[in-house]
Amino acid sequence: MAPIESIPQRFRASVERYADQALVVTQDVQYSFSRIDRASDGVAASLAASGIVKGDRVALYCPNIPEFVIAYLGIVKIGAVVVPVNLLIQPGEIRYVLEDAEVRGIIYHTVLSDKLAGLRADFDGDPYWVCIGGNPFDASDADFGALQTSTADVPDVSIDAKADLAAILYTSGTTGFPKGAMLSHANLVSNTRSVKTALQLRPGEDRLLVVLPMFHSFAGTVGLLTPALHGLALVPVGRFEPALVSEAIAAAKATVFLGVPSMYNLILRLDEEQASKWRSIRFGVAGGAAMPVELLARFEERFGFPILEGDGPTECSPVTCVNPLDGPRKPGSVGLPVPDVEMCILDDAGETPVSGEIGEICVRGPNVMAGYWQKPAETAESFCGEWLRTGDLGYIDSDGYIFMVDRKKDMIIVNGMNVYPRMVEEVLYRHPDILEAAVVGEPHGSHGEIVVAHVVARDGVVLADCQLKDFCREHLGQHQMPRRFVIRDSLPKNATGKVLKRELRRAGEIERGVESND
Repeated sequence: MAPIESIPQRFRASVERYADQALVVTQDVQYSFSRIDRASDGVAASLAASGIVKGDRVALYCPNIPEFVIAYLGIVKIGAVVVPVNLLIQPGEIRYVLEDAEVRGIIYHTVLSDKLAGLRADFDGDPYWVCIGGNPFDASDADFGALQTSTADVPDVSIDAKADLAAILYTSGTTGFPKGAMLSHANLVSNTRSVKTALQLRPGEDRLLVVLPMFHSFAGTVGLLTPALHGLALVPVGRFEPALVSEAIAAAKATVFLGVPSMYNLILRLDEEQASKWRSIRFGVAGGAAMPVELLARFEERFGFPILEGDGPTECSPVTCVNPLDGPRKPGSVGLPVPDVEMCILDDAGETPVSGEIGEICVRGPNVMAGYWQKPAETAESFCGEWLRTGDLGYIDSDGYIFMVDRKKDMIIVNGMNVYPRMVEEVLYRHPDILEAAVVGEPHGSHGEIVVAHVVARDGVVLADCQLKDFCREHLGQHQMPRRFVIRDSLPKNATGKVLKRELRRAGEIERGVESND
């Protein structure tokens, strides 16, 4: 049994062993473990000097750059809790996250300051503002560069790895508003250890290309924490452009690529010169959405390295399963449970169905969250005894491989990002010409799913797609944008007036020529 360690304990062990080895690699510079350690010590000491104490929540609103890694480690070194903020959401949802988490500090990048402008004047609380990249929104904001150079002592904070939180990651809720999954130090450290073992990652050798946003649980655990805690390197890339990613791989000699299916689909379009820059990659990992079997086969045939499809919800830190690197890989499956993680199928009564039958995928292990931040009722609903109910439907075959077939919740996953239908509906209802609206997901070969909005116009009004898209762009993140609008005379409802979204999905299936047995 591996020792139960906090993130700072595990990181210090990596620093001692790999001090001069690169932890963060960009096209311009390499940051060694010892350099990241010193810089994050400076951040930790400065946060403590500002009044941030153990248990306080600190928001981190930053793209994929070395400073994200430094800030994350600096926050947890003083026992504070990281609250990563989704870069794609709009100011109203940002406000919700910051206020719900009751943050005491906000570390933001200057290129994102405009989205924070509207909420600063009347923000509930008086957080410590820190700007990365110079040119702060307000002259009183602390400069992140100066924080890194602090030589003050880092407070000696006692962290209970199992009981103390390291991060709160906001995920979907049935109410339409995100819920904060509380992840302890032990949750995250144990999951990085499982990832390292399952993917057979090689300390001192492997370099993980991280273009998936590090505010997301997949990249946060696999792309950031796993390298930092186990002697690997990460290569952060700020935006996904296949040619840009290819250049970064060649420059850094990256060996592992983390992506979602839509990325692999676009990478397939690279010309031969750009595709040749992927020769250092020994395997890719796919998560966030189902990987089309045809896409997987075409990609592997052209690029010559395997793609390991896996899965896991934010509430599980997040990795629960992945196809093995050196064992049978089953296309269409999300693989086998990673070490120390157990998975089973339960029915609505909490009973185990006959082998091979479809039920809800459930998980237990040291990676499973402590619960939802300040939401005890929702936490209780998410568990069946020790088992976390994932909300995903699937089955386990005779070899122990997990196959996902559907989701119980209405949540939509676009390019690996969660979209909450009610949040989109709330925006649509603010349009003066819309009487009713309902949002569902539709399968898509490149994006996993797309958002489809079914709307009813007010009497005498003619709605146009371009008008609706322009309105939505003002209020929604790119991943939340409806890609298709269906103008209807009415929405199907049950006797109590509840919109029957299954009927909307069935209508879409009929339109696409897909048989439905619902």
